Amino acid sequence: MLLIVDDDLAIRTSLTLLLKKEGYSVKGVGSPDETFEALRAETPELILLDLNFSIETSGKEGMQLLQRIKMSYPAVPVILITGWGTIDLAVKGMKEGAIDFITKPWQNNYLLQSVKTILNLSQQVSLSGSRRKLDQRYQFDNIVGQDPKLLDILETVGRVASTDAPVLITGESGTGKELIAEAIHLNSKRKVRPFVKVNLGGISSTLFESELFGHVRGAFTDAKTDRAGRFEMAHRGSIFLDEIGELDLSSQVKLLRVLQERTFEPLGSSKSRTVDVRVICATNRNLEEMVSQGTFREDLYYRINLITVKLPALRERPDDIPLLSEFFVNNLKTIYQRPNLQLSPAAMKWLRTLSLQGNIRQLKNLVERTVLLSGEDTLDIVDFQKNMTAGKEVSARKNLPEVGTITLEEMEYQMIAKAMLFHQNKVSKVARSLGITRFALYRRLEKYGISYDSEDV
Repeated sequence: MLLIVDDDLAIRTSLTLLLKKEGYSVKGVGSPDETFEALRAETPELILLDLNFSIETSGKEGMQLLQRIKMSYPAVPVILITGWGTIDLAVKGMKEGAIDFITKPWQNNYLLQSVKTILNLSQQVSLSGSRRKLDQRYQFDNIVGQDPKLLDILETVGRVASTDAPVLITGESGTGKELIAEAIHLNSKRKVRPFVKVNLGGISSTLFESELFGHVRGAFTDAKTDRAGRFEMAHRGSIFLDEIGELDLSSQVKLLRVLQERTFEPLGSSKSRTVDVRVICATNRNLEEMVSQGTFREDLYYRINLITVKLPALRERPDDIPLLSEFFVNNLKTIYQRPNLQLSPAAMKWLRTLSLQGNIRQLKNLVERTVLLSGEDTLDIVDFQKNMTAGKEVSARKNLPEVGTITLEEMEYQMIAKAMLFHQNKVSKVARSLGITRFALYRRLEKYGISYDSEDV
């Protein structure tokens, strides 16, 4: 049974008809007292709770009711219903234990999608199986490993893939966030539809709208034809928003609107377009910390992380290092036409001891460089050591960090900070010394939160 709590009879009736049409058993109530009478009679599978009652419009009564429900019935999932103008109330409600929020006026398809997703997740039982059992049920061909941490993640991925729940994938650079996003899509009902990848860290704030929502002819100087944006390209499929933590606040607002309302307007157009997409986001940054610092919107954070998947660093699952190394070598056999290529047992054990700060990406680069530089078919410890030593020598000669120990983004930040210090925060001089335009430098200064002399602007 689903319980609808709203003092507006018209809304209760509308939601009841919609949900009953989908085969759900539904009960509607109009006050806190009636809510607890219904709860004592039967524990529902899900509650849809409006935060605003006619007594007041601040949401206080609805929030108090949510707190009482979660205190007495903590296992019952609650979806909040609120207006776009009071979305901050929904964010507070998420902190109090609500699992999702819907804004008025709602879209029937989106509301049903949220209900189905939450009921699906609450009813599924853990497989508690091996990698072999997971592979029998799901498609994880490109994900290598048997570590218990990874198996727990794959089980979660398999369970949530069949829903349309938004997923946030977190983890250090090089841990395989894109592979997990692909696995979610490939195991979903949308697998035959497009899977569109967007690196938000590589899109400037000025191009954000055009890239994601498209533009019409004449929208700006170089817009000679209409162009579809990434969301339109991903219609009925999935969109992967990588490096979402790099978005500036103004772009975050625009993204929140399309995620919330499932509509957007191409740049230069006044006509709204509806989009049906499954949203998967990824970041290597701490979004909760960014929320507390005011650099990432709290309402956007709660909108994208109904499900959060945190990937472990490779050093946290060392037993998977030999498996990954062997996987990379087997791929390189075909690429470089060396069918007898293999790793020695000693090399397999030695690789397992490496810290690999760059995670899977660093391991892959290390294996491929060693294959290219070694003339032997059996790669031993000494082959890897020679390669790593050569890499360290080159890095030392050029005063560069060793490959895999620092990301390109971190290196960029350090170089800009060093140049700003050297040129005493004079933007024009820093831009010339780095070989970029002042506009490009401004974007990076804002991105990394580096202060500069406004008089130089």
